[in-house]
Amino acid sequence: MDEVVRTLDAKSAPSPYFHFTREEWAKLRADTELTLTIDDLRKLQSLHDPISIDEVIAIYLPLSRLLALYVAATQGLYKATQRFLGAAGGKVPYIIGVAGSVAVGKSTTARVLQAMLSRWPNTPKVQLVTTDGFLHPNARLVAEGMMDRKGFPESYDGSALIRFLADVKAGERNVVAPVYSHLVYDVVPGETVVVDRPDILIVEGLNVLQTGRLPRDGKEIPFVSDFFDFSVYLDADEDVLRQWYVERFLALRETAFRDPKSYFHRYSQLSDEAAVKTATSIWTRINLVNLHENILPTRQRADLILKKGMSHSVDEVALRKL
Repeated sequence: MDEVVRTLDAKSAPSPYFHFTREEWAKLRADTELTLTIDDLRKLQSLHDPISIDEVIAIYLPLSRLLALYVAATQGLYKATQRFLGAAGGKVPYIIGVAGSVAVGKSTTARVLQAMLSRWPNTPKVQLVTTDGFLHPNARLVAEGMMDRKGFPESYDGSALIRFLADVKAGERNVVAPVYSHLVYDVVPGETVVVDRPDILIVEGLNVLQTGRLPRDGKEIPFVSDFFDFSVYLDADEDVLRQWYVERFLALRETAFRDPKSYFHRYSQLSDEAAVKTATSIWTRINLVNLHENILPTRQRADLILKKGMSHSVDEVALRKL
């Protein structure tokens, strides 16, 4: 590790990150054994976000090993702090944020991390929550003329998300989060997921690393990322993201969009040419704007940046220095 870092530092400009090629990062898995099968991966990957066993071995095994070390160190620090304070507290979850653009593969990464980290002996209980559940319902977005801003920071109930994370980080039992349906493209009334003191909580979402404007008077204003112990940003070039989004749209046209209950059912009968045109328009008008204004500016706040190429595999890794 020291030799790799020295080599990287010697050839790069000053940076808060260690930078690794895919091959350099893969070596850091050491003797960590693979605990996922091909069948496991098939269940975990999202539509048009393929992930191979080679990708898991090269990228996610080293990452799971690193996170297992970080979690163990944090658990030890928490116990030491409790002793110092003379306090007796319950278990406090280690929270990992996963951020990045639409179509970059956040869901697959979050699910693979959940599966791998739950196999480490000190973190048997790993839960996953997406921030989609904290979007305002469509009825409110329509009433306020914000449907074309869905996924932008203002389309979320930020206060509810902060309260949820604060309760989880405080070690509260049975903290409830709302559930979102991608089929109906809306929050599901009355449906919830319960987070009950996991060892690790993974929080996946577009804008989880955003800070907003800092108060001039120095008053305490918590951000979502304030509750994270570690954060991952999935990165890819804009033209690659656009292509992945269009390909996913075309695939959904043949699958989920055909369901009459789908919010996007009207797109299921589009021709190939019309579908590509529609998907490209949605990407350019909404998702690309959100990427430029809100998501990409948060990339350098992440502890780990995974840069993906056109094949969906990670080519470069940047790890924030401690």
